[in-house]
Amino acid sequence: MFDFELDRAAAWISDGGFSSVALQFPEGLKVRAEEVAGILSDRTGAEMIIVGYQCYGACDLFDYKGVADALIHYGHSPIPCLGSDPNVLYVESRSDARIGPEVMESLKALPERVGILAAVQYIGLIPGAKAMLEASGRKVLVGTGDGRICHPGQVLGCNCTAAESVSSDVDAFLFIGEGDFHPLAAVLGAGRDVLVLNPVSGEVRDMSPLRDRILRRRFMAIQSARSARSFLVIVCTKAGQRRDAEADRIVRLLRADGRKAFKVLMEEVTPAALMAYRADAYVNTGCPRIAMDDSATYSKPMLTVTEAEILLGQRDWDGYEFDQIRS
Repeated sequence: MFDFELDRAAAWISDGGFSSVALQFPEGLKVRAEEVAGILSDRTGAEMIIVGYQCYGACDLFDYKGVADALIHYGHSPIPCLGSDPNVLYVESRSDARIGPEVMESLKALPERVGILAAVQYIGLIPGAKAMLEASGRKVLVGTGDGRICHPGQVLGCNCTAAESVSSDVDAFLFIGEGDFHPLAAVLGAGRDVLVLNPVSGEVRDMSPLRDRILRRRFMAIQSARSARSFLVIVCTKAGQRRDAEADRIVRLLRADGRKAFKVLMEEVTPAALMAYRADAYVNTGCPRIAMDDSATYSKPMLTVTEAEILLGQRDWDGYEFDQIRS
């Protein structure tokens, strides 16, 4: 179960004197949206407005102004470098899962030097996991990320700087969480193998096969874009994903290489939103995971910033890097 911190949220609403509050949930927590809205409305008397848009992270923070007095954003931590708003409350929705000593048998493949990472819902499990691994004789490190990262050891889908900060001092990482979204960023960006421990099921799996499959697909995407003569360079207008300077740089590089290139501003990057355009290929400077995870849904090649650099001879394939959004 995930903690929606209803007491804290209700007190914050009442103390702030808010008469209306927008509630923003990621896809996995929307099943609880009506329940949470009802409880908070009953406790505070304020009107609750559920934000129905898709939500990918704190980079996707809803602009509540003109809609409600305040916003509660569930399931993610703040992105410190983007600043703060006193009328926005972040509820990280921490999990109540626990890691027992029985998992140590499944983790015996870990080397002597290990880094620990987690998604925000499981960040509270890092100290216990660290203690268990140290008790087995391993050296364990928890890195600190850049200005986009709120907690030591935290990984975002677009940022694994907490892993990078200790990657030279470890031989592998243990990631605590569910799914592939966050650990895939770590295994692509940190240059080390990653084992994933699902604290709910107790399953342990190696991210290396998925990493290798993704890299093969990214190589093919770059090769497919080599014949493209015209590009749209996408700038996402979400505050946490907007990289105009990178887009301008890629446009210049494409034009210098004799190709047509234009910037396009988009709030949501989807196959339907790009369908009307005639460009041969795309470079997405917004969330890098759109190109990497959703490439099969696009009819034309879509590259990340670092992949465009490979296409244009600015770096070699051997120098492939995960296109992180940094602070």
